[in-house]
Amino acid sequence: MPVDDHRGLHGAETDAVYDRAGFGATVPRGQSPALIVVDLTRGFTEPGFPSGADLTAEVTAAATLVSAARRGDVPVIYTAISYTPAEAEGDAVAWLRKAPGMRGLREGSDAVALDPRLDCRDSDHLVLKKGASAFHGTGLAALLTGLGADTALVCGATTSGCVRATAVDAVQSGFDTLVVREACGDRARGPHDAALFDLQAKYADVVALADAVAYLDAPDRAGRKVS
Repeated sequence: MPVDDHRGLHGAETDAVYDRAGFGATVPRGQSPALIVVDLTRGFTEPGFPSGADLTAEVTAAATLVSAARRGDVPVIYTAISYTPAEAEGDAVAWLRKAPGMRGLREGSDAVALDPRLDCRDSDHLVLKKGASAFHGTGLAALLTGLGADTALVCGATTSGCVRATAVDAVQSGFDTLVVREACGDRARGPHDAALFDLQAKYADVVALADAVAYLDAPDRAGRKVS
C-alpha cells in the first residue's frame, strides 16, 4: 500500500463513510505561511535515545523544507519538549504519568537539543513545550499572529503524537494547515499511517515534500494548489 494513499488505508467502506460525512475538503493556501518543525530533537531523531528512532530521512526532508522557507522568506519555528528537573522527577505533569519515558527530555540535555543536521539560525524561533501540542501552554498562536501567518506547514515527530496534536491545534487556532508527508516520522508505521489518514480527512492537507517546497518557493503563493 503506498504511503500517500490515505483514502485506501481503511478500505472502500471507510472511504464511503467519510465521503458521506463531508470530510476531506481541500485547505486554502495563504500568502503568508510559517513552517513549524515539531520536536526534531536528538531524543526523537536518534535511535540511541530511549524515546528515539532513526529519522534520518525525515530530518533530511525537514531540512529541505527549511531551505525552501529561507528562499521564500518564510519564518521557521522549531519546537522542543523540555522539562526542568522538578518536572521530570515529580508528579506535576500528568502526561509523564502516562508516558514516563518522556522524563528523559530534560532541559540542557542532549535529548532536547535540535538535530544538528537542521539549519537552525538565530533568526529562527524556538518554542519549548511540556505536552504534545506546540500550542498548548505556549505562545505559539500569538507568535504566528504576530508574524502575520495565515497558513501553518507542519512537519516533525512523532506523526501520531506531537505532529498530530500540533496540527489539530493549529486548525483550532484559526490557521489553515498543511502536513508534509515525507518530513513526518514515527516509531512505528501503523500509528504514522493512521495519523496521516485522520489529519487528511478532518484537519489538514497532507502534502508531498516537492509540492510543499514549490509552495514555499512561490512568490505568488496565494491561491496556489498544493496536492
